[in-house]
Amino acid sequence: MAEEATINPDGTTTFSENGGSSDESTFTGEGIEPEEILNKVVKGIDPAFYLIFAFFIIVGLWFYSYKKSIKEKEERESFFMDMDGDKFNIQLPAAADEYYVIKEKCEDNGWEPGKPPANAQEAAQGPARILAQALMKRAIADIPIVTHIQKESPGMNKLYAQSMCSVKQWKTYQAAESLVSTEVDEVRAEADEIEPGWSQVVWRQAMQYHNMLKNKQEMEVKQRAAAVEKAKLLEQEKLKPKLTPEEEKTRKEEAAEKAAQELLKMENDEQDKGNKKSKSASMSGMKKGFLSEKKTKK
Repeated sequence: MAEEATINPDGTTTFSENGGSSDESTFTGEGIEPEEILNKVVKGIDPAFYLIFAFFIIVGLWFYSYKKSIKEKEERESFFMDMDGDKFNIQLPAAADEYYVIKEKCEDNGWEPGKPPANAQEAAQGPARILAQALMKRAIADIPIVTHIQKESPGMNKLYAQSMCSVKQWKTYQAAESLVSTEVDEVRAEADEIEPGWSQVVWRQAMQYHNMLKNKQEMEVKQRAAAVEKAKLLEQEKLKPKLTPEEEKTRKEEAAEKAAQELLKMENDEQDKGNKKSKSASMSGMKKGFLSEKKTKK
């Protein structure tokens, strides 16, 4: 028999036989599992969708990593640009210019490079002696910048080799190194003009004098600090309330009594040591006599 299907307003379907039979069945979608519906939907997705989705994820991750690396590079360069900005902005000491002024005056007084002093007096007080003192003063004043560049050189070369310093900082360091290197060579050349062969030891002597002066300055600083501390203690003593004559007398008596007790204790200790020594000596003599007696009886 043929069946007719009627769609109800609520979405259900009613099947009935021709002729208006009362047997009806309603299909509501019940009995179908959700997994079956999902599998049908998934089977209908184009695989190209997954490829496009994965492509966008990869591009997003790469873009994020790229932006992060650029930001870290900028921060690192900014850090090294700002770090120790004035570390290598050095200048030669005033003693370098003063030396050439003195040299000009010595030349006006008859000094010539390599010319030995005419006599002992000229050697002790002549232009060559004055110029030598000026050069040593210049070399001593150069010691701090020379040691600074020597100390920083290995670290800066390592940073530059690892691309961990900015171009500006590297160029500043190179300029400072060139300045100091030129100064060292000029001092050596001037030393040989004053006294041939002096260039071999001039910097060693300058370092020794610099250390002596540095130690002297440190000692003076310590002495001044000790003097200030002493003056502070004296000032505190002055601020303390003064003792009355009776209190002063009592304090002196207490100090004298304490000293007497310590002296008595020392005497008692010495006496105890003497008694122990005499007792030990008597015991030793008794033992020797006892042994000799036994031998005599035999």
